[in-house]
Amino acid sequence: MVFKRLLGAMGAGGPSVDTVLDGGAVAPGGILSGQVHLQGGSADVEIEHIGLELIARVEAEHEDGESEGAVVFERFTVGGGFRLAEQERYSVPFSVSLPWETPVSELYGQPLGIVLGVRTELAVAGARDKGDLDPLTVRPLPVQEAVLEALGQLGFGFKSADLEHGHIGGTGQQLPFYQEIELTPAPQYAHAVNEIELTFLATPAGMEIVLEADKRGGLFESGQDALTRFTVSHHAVGGRDWNSEVDGWVRQLVEHRASYGSHATYGHADPYAAASGYGQHSAHESGYGSDYGSGHEGHRSGPGLGTAVAAGAAGLAVGVVGGLVAAEVVDEVGDFFEGDDDEGGEED
Repeated sequence: MVFKRLLGAMGAGGPSVDTVLDGGAVAPGGILSGQVHLQGGSADVEIEHIGLELIARVEAEHEDGESEGAVVFERFTVGGGFRLAEQERYSVPFSVSLPWETPVSELYGQPLGIVLGVRTELAVAGARDKGDLDPLTVRPLPVQEAVLEALGQLGFGFKSADLEHGHIGGTGQQLPFYQEIELTPAPQYAHAVNEIELTFLATPAGMEIVLEADKRGGLFESGQDALTRFTVSHHAVGGRDWNSEVDGWVRQLVEHRASYGSHATYGHADPYAAASGYGQHSAHESGYGSDYGSGHEGHRSGPGLGTAVAAGAAGLAVGVVGGLVAAEVVDEVGDFFEGDDDEGGEED
């Protein structure tokens, strides 16, 4: 076993750590499991605390433009309170639940350009070191996959995906950032909108779906943004005509038929009675936080959004397609978060 990270804050001869995640992508709200492998150093030490941090690369808008930083959006304690002998090898298994709003980083196995990581923190004799860091891959929930597939079949194309620091007003958002998936308009809506932005806000009960349109201006008026929201139960995936339902959502968004600020419960029998509305882009309230630095049923009439991404036809924001994306994003996780380690160590 090769230990990837020596713990610099512990000094020469200190312990090293290697966290190994169980294989495969995890869905939001799902179980992330693995093991933290420790290698003892030149002397016995007391391991006081072993923690895991979930980290995301997040963009923020401010007066001077845009910037990127690392945001810790969840912390777990997975071990501690034992003695690690000199040169001893010791493993701590863990199993933790991802937050329901964890961003989706891949669709049908193809990365979307979202950078997520799991960082291990070790506390020994009062010294803490942010050691090993591993890329985290998150697949969509069935409702997310169904909506994305329907949008693709309706003719919308994948443009890019990113994480925006701030809060979408009027929603139940819990994390300090939200994921935006930008889509090029389907031909039938190209005259009305420049692009559609999609955000999923999941909870244990269901999914809040936020659609925002950058509307084209007319001869005597400028363009504007419109916002609408819908909620769907996790149990309401199968047996629905997702193409028709999602198309109805988009029509409401484009035609401004919704009434902003209304509310509904998850799993409502009438999909169009779910929470919806429209408003200005100012509903997104941004600011810096302290940490800033499966298949489904339905009609299928043609290739969906996932097919377009897999074929490399949608123009991923990272600038490469196919298998090259996966390797580049994995490298980017290490490069991006390397500078975020305050105490950092050296590679073994």
